[in-house]
Amino acid sequence: MNPIVRKRTIKEVPVLEVVLKENQSEALPLIIYYHGWQTSKELVLTQGRKLAEKGFRVVLPDAMGHGERKHPVSPIPSLTFWNSIYYNLFEFQSLRDFFMEKGLATEKIGVGGVSMGGMTTCALLTHHPEISAAACVMGSPAPLLYRENIRTRTAEMGISLPDDYESLLSWLEAYDLSENKETLKGRPLFIWHGTADEKIRFEDTAQFVRKNKQTENGKNIEFHVAVNEPHLVKVPTMDKISSFFEAKLLS
Repeated sequence: MNPIVRKRTIKEVPVLEVVLKENQSEALPLIIYYHGWQTSKELVLTQGRKLAEKGFRVVLPDAMGHGERKHPVSPIPSLTFWNSIYYNLFEFQSLRDFFMEKGLATEKIGVGGVSMGGMTTCALLTHHPEISAAACVMGSPAPLLYRENIRTRTAEMGISLPDDYESLLSWLEAYDLSENKETLKGRPLFIWHGTADEKIRFEDTAQFVRKNKQTENGKNIEFHVAVNEPHLVKVPTMDKISSFFEAKLLS
């Protein structure tokens, strides 16, 4: 099996569509998979191929400020980062509807992503009950904690943030899965995080799992702890992600 990769632009969002050639005109379960900070859709293409080989139609978007949409990072700390996630949230429905309206996607929808893309994934779960299964890979279901971590780190480095930093990012309150855990509603959620992650704190993710794994909302969380692993995804993890979506969306 050798998936084909097609470049599309959907509502000005550059994407790669990955699908098996023999399935390209069929309605298939759809997975939208997001890349991380300061990378691009091409950096998650290996994962996209692995998912397509299972029988999915996979869409890999470039986040605003990344890939084909690259522009200089703002000198204001974290502005470009949060903006990229915000655009992902705004653009999700347009990507979903494009393939649904063309009859190329079934009602089974998966979402996943790495790092910034994992944060996007968890945020989308708070507002999109149509998502059937999701994968957060070295991301965070607790962006409010991440916001505070940024404030702490910038203060330690003597870098100033806007005085109204929290207010400017007040939208995070509605999109923080850890604070809106009832929106998970028992949906399958694959979480992978390395204990030595130097960019997004492992403990924030672990705390979310501890608080929710035994509840009705979080009963289908699958937590994969990678001991001593840094902020890096390796091929065996990609295989686990593909198997997870296959089990949850194709069985």
